[in-house]
Amino acid sequence: MRLLILEDDPQLGEALAAGLRQLDHAVDWFRDGVQADVALGGAPYDALVLDLGLPGTDGMTWLRRWRQGGQTLPVLILTARDGVEQRIAGLDAGADDYLIKPISIDELAARLRAMLRRASGRAQAVWTHGALRYDPAAKQVQWQGQPVELTGRELALLEMLLLHPQRVLSRTQLQEKLYDWSGGEPESNALEVYVHHLRRKIHPGIVRTVRGVGYALGAADVQS
Repeated sequence: MRLLILEDDPQLGEALAAGLRQLDHAVDWFRDGVQADVALGGAPYDALVLDLGLPGTDGMTWLRRWRQGGQTLPVLILTARDGVEQRIAGLDAGADDYLIKPISIDELAARLRAMLRRASGRAQAVWTHGALRYDPAAKQVQWQGQPVELTGRELALLEMLLLHPQRVLSRTQLQEKLYDWSGGEPESNALEVYVHHLRRKIHPGIVRTVRGVGYALGAADVQS
């Protein structure tokens, strides 16, 4: 997943970003709503982790503004405001989940996965595509019942393709999902290398090339 964190506390923001990156997510962290608003217009995020107690315009106001503007990105509020009325107000303003600080990275990641499943219409905890099984919580892949060892970037690419099994994704779309702004520009052939690795480790037909457009998930009935 490519995630946006809006949190003004420097220690917590850095800890959240570092913890989620260790779980192989691309993460951009900002400390005020103006920066986050600009980022939302320039990158295809999968979810937003939102603090309410921000300097200047608070998080609730930003959330209402984004929802009124048509922004459908899944939003998880992570805040110290633990009153029932505040939770109700946050959910009614358009949040998809509401958590109280402090929270472990593992629980936060699980909540984000659940939000993404709901947003993509996948209710199952384990995703299947023909002989392929992928457990996003455990980061485990099986092909025809056998485990497949993938790197973090390879897993992120496979997950992106599984999230959109009927779509052809452009090279730019895939790169924007795989890399956050902290990592600099990827090498020009990096995406092709990861595609090659998925084909070699899983099956040559697991990723389909659409010339002049990009890549798509291969047919579910590819055979060994």
